[in-house]
Amino acid sequence: MVKYLVIRFSSIGDIVLTTPLIRCLKDQVEGAEVHFLTKKQFVPILSSNPYIHKVHILADNSQLTINDLKKEQFDYILDLQNSIRSVNVKRSLKRMFFTVNKLNLKKWLLVNFKINRLPDKHMVDRYLDTANLFDVKNDGKGLDYFIPDEDIVSPDTLPEEFSLGYIALVIGAQHSTKRLPNEQLIKLIHKLEHPVIIVGGPEDKERAEEIIRESSVQQILNGCGEYSVNQSASLIQQAKTVISNDTGMMHIAAAFKKNIITVWGNTIPDFGMYAYLPGEGSVDFEVKNLSCRPCSKLGFDKCPKKHFDCMQKQDIADMADTANNLFSEK
Repeated sequence: MVKYLVIRFSSIGDIVLTTPLIRCLKDQVEGAEVHFLTKKQFVPILSSNPYIHKVHILADNSQLTINDLKKEQFDYILDLQNSIRSVNVKRSLKRMFFTVNKLNLKKWLLVNFKINRLPDKHMVDRYLDTANLFDVKNDGKGLDYFIPDEDIVSPDTLPEEFSLGYIALVIGAQHSTKRLPNEQLIKLIHKLEHPVIIVGGPEDKERAEEIIRESSVQQILNGCGEYSVNQSASLIQQAKTVISNDTGMMHIAAAFKKNIITVWGNTIPDFGMYAYLPGEGSVDFEVKNLSCRPCSKLGFDKCPKKHFDCMQKQDIADMADTANNLFSEK
């Protein structure tokens, strides 16, 4: 038996992007036993993954976590977080480790000077590089997401008009500059020809209610804060088309091979975090040739230039036409 500890503390999207590495380790290394260290809030994302032997929780007191991890006697550590806390874990466990290259200097050059030295390599493959010593190869199967049976949303619980299919509209993102603004979302909804379920967390609920009030569209359902992460994933799995900002739910949609319309604001696909092996009809929408973009590798609470052109100048009509056409193709 070979025991691996994979470390990734955040976020939903980043954790979903680790799943090809986990699967390939388990499938390709004889006797591999894969453990995963993460924060408590991300345990539901991993708990049903059949390729993971055990999920460990990073406690507020990291020494308690380290004491528990020492008992496992790991052979190797794959650090996909590359942070102060993950360095502390590696040093304390005193095992051979391999760390992902976040390419922070190259991202800094791109953000600050628009000099692009980033490799044409998805984050999934950068994670897989940490297992090169074990001759682990990308199996080309894409991302995994496993929904517990109890979290599968039955279509019977949705309004009748959704029984023939719906578009999942993901409105959230950690940073405001990665979110399509309300006025743009309202224009989009008016042009969509099919039922819409708005997907998001509790923090998106009030915003979704405002969008619904201003839209005056009958076939629209606010799922923000009404469903858990796994239940929201179930809604996305059952959707005919997904429209999403650059956020974790976009990666979950990719795991289900959905046709995804990804809306890019201040971030860009060149960072290597675009939808990985999604449905063949997937499309990126971005306002290119803006001198200020990307303005950050993460995002801001508001546009630093105050115009927010990367979202305000999105082609909403084309976006709606694309979503309607993809819906009809399914």
